[in-house]
Amino acid sequence: MASSEKATKGPASAGWAPWEDPAAVPHVRLDGVTKRFGDFTAVDNLTLNIFEGEFFSLLGPSGCGKTTILRMLAGFEAPSEGSILIAGQDVSRVPPHRRPVNMMFQSYALFPHMTVEKNIAFGLEQDGLPKDEVAQRVDDVINLVHLGQFRSRKPHQLSGGQKQRVALARSLVKRPKTLLLDEPLGALDKKLREETQFELVNIQEQVGITFIIVTHDQEEAMTMSHRIAVMDHGRIVQTSTPTDIYEAPGSRYVAEFIGDVNVFEGKVAETTPDMLRIESPEAGCPIEATPTPAQEDASHDPSGSVWVAVRPEKLSISHDKPKDAKANCMTGEVWDIGYLGSHSIFHVKLASGKMVTVAQTNRTRAQARAISWEDTVHMTWRPGDAVVLSA
Repeated sequence: MASSEKATKGPASAGWAPWEDPAAVPHVRLDGVTKRFGDFTAVDNLTLNIFEGEFFSLLGPSGCGKTTILRMLAGFEAPSEGSILIAGQDVSRVPPHRRPVNMMFQSYALFPHMTVEKNIAFGLEQDGLPKDEVAQRVDDVINLVHLGQFRSRKPHQLSGGQKQRVALARSLVKRPKTLLLDEPLGALDKKLREETQFELVNIQEQVGITFIIVTHDQEEAMTMSHRIAVMDHGRIVQTSTPTDIYEAPGSRYVAEFIGDVNVFEGKVAETTPDMLRIESPEAGCPIEATPTPAQEDASHDPSGSVWVAVRPEKLSISHDKPKDAKANCMTGEVWDIGYLGSHSIFHVKLASGKMVTVAQTNRTRAQARAISWEDTVHMTWRPGDAVVLSA
């Protein structure tokens, strides 16, 4: 498939969403999969659909079961219960070398005595492919990952980013239907990791292979993925697009795991078709939020507690209290300021003792900053920027 045709399938695309089509057949399906190691349940009754051409991320903290899922997909572990289907075939008991998948490990596992070219060709040569076909496939992937000038070098002569691309090329050269990536960028420094994220997205769009990546890095998953499955203790707690995961988290766990967020406890005081009004002593002001379908449960039980999540960049901070501010206006004292170049982070302590984080774009030089330590400030936000959560 041509790259121009695949370009519409990038993570930011709104037009390609097979998971919303009831008639779409998943390329990878995990159906009621459980994996136990003795008395420990690593993956707990998990069902998941991943579609052909999708860049899918399994995201969660260490020990949540994401790597175990990847190893079961690769065939290195067998499920204790349930089934795994790839391209319609049940591969639950199929050995790794007979599955239409390839796996790229975090360690890269390159052969130190072989050149880049030989490392990439090794798997094809083991399969007994003709020399001409091996040479052509190797040339294709070397050009794809921009390693032409390094093809005669050995791993110790390469940078971390170049080694990562060799490992990726070696995984792609066998033309798997699905590529599994286990923390593939974990060994790279921050700047190189950010650059490589976009390279991976571009390569995935060009080859059209289904990518399934395991990561604990939220920004990495947000940058590269069509969809993300957020995991906790062997279960998936939410699966959605990066935008929905960030802007409409389904629980406090997801809201707090993805990026920075301020969460305020309160009780629903009033419900109208257009507004939820919440009393929150913790915030020190009434909170108004625009209802969404995901927030309906939060308003059903006025006697129960709810939690209001507001991202730091949604808050406006000022010395002056807005006129006629009857809701969504907190007052506090600046305790700390972090200058991060493009933006600044303010930690503001409310009268309740709650510490609030505000992110503000630096439109002026730091020396001209209007807000300083120990200032009394007011923080406001729009009702549509708050997410109300019942759990």
